Amino acid sequence: MYGPGRQLGKSGNNCWAEEHGCSTACQGSVPSAQLHGPSTMRRVVRQSKFRHVFGQAVKNDQCYDDIRVSRVTWDSSFCAVNPRFVAIIIEASGGGAFLVLPLHKTGRIDKSYPTVCGHTGPVLDIDWCPHNDQVIASGSEDCTVMVWQIPENGLTLSLTEPVVILEGHSKRVGIVAWHPTARNVLLSAGCDNAIIIWNVGTGEALLNLDDMHSDMIYNVSWNRNGSLICTASKDKKVRVIDPRKQEIVAEKEKAHEGARPMRAIFLADGNVFTTGFSRMSERQLALWNPKNMQEPIALHEMDTSNGVLLPFYDPDTSIIYLCGKGDSSIRYFEITDESPYVHYLNTFSSKEPQRGMGYMPKRGLDVNKCEIARFFKLHERKCEPIIMTVPRKSDLFQDDLYPDTAGPEAALEAEEWFEGKNADPILISLKHGYIPGKNRDLKVVKKNILDSKPTANKKCDLISVPKKTTDTASVQNEAKLDEILKEIKSIKDTICNQDERISKLEQQMAKIAA
Repeated sequence: MYGPGRQLGKSGNNCWAEEHGCSTACQGSVPSAQLHGPSTMRRVVRQSKFRHVFGQAVKNDQCYDDIRVSRVTWDSSFCAVNPRFVAIIIEASGGGAFLVLPLHKTGRIDKSYPTVCGHTGPVLDIDWCPHNDQVIASGSEDCTVMVWQIPENGLTLSLTEPVVILEGHSKRVGIVAWHPTARNVLLSAGCDNAIIIWNVGTGEALLNLDDMHSDMIYNVSWNRNGSLICTASKDKKVRVIDPRKQEIVAEKEKAHEGARPMRAIFLADGNVFTTGFSRMSERQLALWNPKNMQEPIALHEMDTSNGVLLPFYDPDTSIIYLCGKGDSSIRYFEITDESPYVHYLNTFSSKEPQRGMGYMPKRGLDVNKCEIARFFKLHERKCEPIIMTVPRKSDLFQDDLYPDTAGPEAALEAEEWFEGKNADPILISLKHGYIPGKNRDLKVVKKNILDSKPTANKKCDLISVPKKTTDTASVQNEAKLDEILKEIKSIKDTICNQDERISKLEQQMAKIAA
């Protein structure tokens, strides 16, 4: 096999030779003598500013060590990252748990470090809210989805009480995914073959798509503005669904003919990118137009490894990174409008296989170092950041690498989206770097309190809305409350500073001991 794989496009006979510099004219239509004459010896290489992107793992002291990464047999990424925290699903006795570490908390993680541990079964998937860097959702084998609020400076005590418990699935919940532009809208998918879309602000299930999949759902992806979702399922179908109309917009049977799990994600232009396996168990990737899913726009065959390929997509650069579970490499491709549409760029290789992978949103990257992606690779006992960089000589801001990107502000409220409105993400510039603002607390206002279960009430109504009253006592109480909150913040800041100092001292000790 030539290069990293073969490519079969609409014409059927395109090959990866085209990708590596030969035009379609090279493939049979030009006489051999003319093709290889002295005047045509120079290869024509496709121009791309991302051709020289290279990956580099950070030094050992910048890794997160001594973490018992979950061994549960489930094909999720086991890791979620945002500009403040890295969250990792871990082994836990008597239930499910995950770690939430501030990004600066590198080095050895003590066994007694607090965890998020409210689930009664193993945690299968986690996802940070794109509109609040302190809110994370988790799905578990205990059939529930829980939404958690992480303190601003990280955990000092284990967190056992979520802000809200979302109950509605009859089997384990393996997928959670926040809406990209609407506040407090969360999707979950379970092994009951149902997709539920929740309004987290009220704790209600507002849409239940329970009759669209006849077999297990492997993954779900929102499109750019959150008006559609695409799914990959065990029945080998890729579906494009309008969740509010509760109808299947497009469908492809046997998108990949192999029996092993597939993945499907939306691209910014509305096309769908899939990974899967051929009948001969070769790993494949394909590009589809939902308006005509009879034939793929492009189809590449890669290798015969059996690890599921997890795709991570950057809509700003149109680069897709493929991380195979159990692989020790990350392959990356650029998606363009020119044939063969999916262009191989390069491979980052290492020695250790990956158990899972976290992917940093664009606003969490270091623009001064021309960093275009950062991964958090899970080993058996540690988490290792990997930085992808475009080599540039200038220290100035590279605006061609960093177009305005999706910011943390929600474009819609949950109610507006459920009523039928759509909105693209609100973009921000990264020219002066991203400075995280203050996140507002997630407030859950339960409706129909008398109709809901008492146990659910107890757990869901953790944050109640204070009643407005003109009482003098109430004013005094509020003043006292402000005073207490200020003191708590001051103590937290002190703890955070001490934590950083301890971390630095531990690193110094480790260097001396080594």
